[in-house]
Amino acid sequence: MTEQTLTLDRLRADVAAMLGTDPSEVGDDDNLMDIGLDSMRTMNLVMQWEEAGLPIEFPDLAETMTLAGLWGIVSERL
Repeated sequence: MTEQTLTLDRLRADVAAMLGTDPSEVGDDDNLMDIGLDSMRTMNLVMQWEEAGLPIEFPDLAETMTLAGLWGIVSERL
């Protein structure tokens, strides 16, 4: 994942893939825990994103737990 390919929709697709669902079922303001993103899946996503160069850590995602909030953090750091 590069900065050019990093979008809110890419984050949504990654979360949906981790949950085994369609990206259209993951809303910007959905609480990711409420739709099935448990701590193990969250850690897997964070590790996947860190390896791809995304400036994110587990506490960042735990703090916001919505795609909109996560995108706000990520876009500030890019």
